[in-house]
Amino acid sequence: MSVGVLLITHTGIGSALVAVANRLLNPLPLRTEAFEVPFDADLDALLPQASAALRRVDDGDGVLVLTDLYGASPSNLAARVAHLGTPVRRVSALNLPMLLRVMNYAELELDQLPVIAAAGARNGVIQDDA
Repeated sequence: MSVGVLLITHTGIGSALVAVANRLLNPLPLRTEAFEVPFDADLDALLPQASAALRRVDDGDGVLVLTDLYGASPSNLAARVAHLGTPVRRVSALNLPMLLRVMNYAELELDQLPVIAAAGARNGVIQDDA
């Protein structure tokens, strides 16, 4: 068993990141899915669909939920999904380095992955003075 990864993002972001990660690491070492939240979404209406996505990626070791913007609708939906019974850890400010870093540490347990994800996001930011 292994940790699942669920990206809950604004429309177009999660699926694009999963597609690029899959192209670079094919196949992805962790069960991964993107769930995208439209700008005008009713979170109550989306909760059952988000819950189903969470269950699809859960192999029994819990799910790392990555969101794009803390406090926005996708993040708020992720907070609600995290209280449905499946062990969940959430990290916001999703970017491609974060996702790739998580995939490169696929053997780690759920409680260890948030620190890895955050480090991937921070270390992926390079200021090039050239």
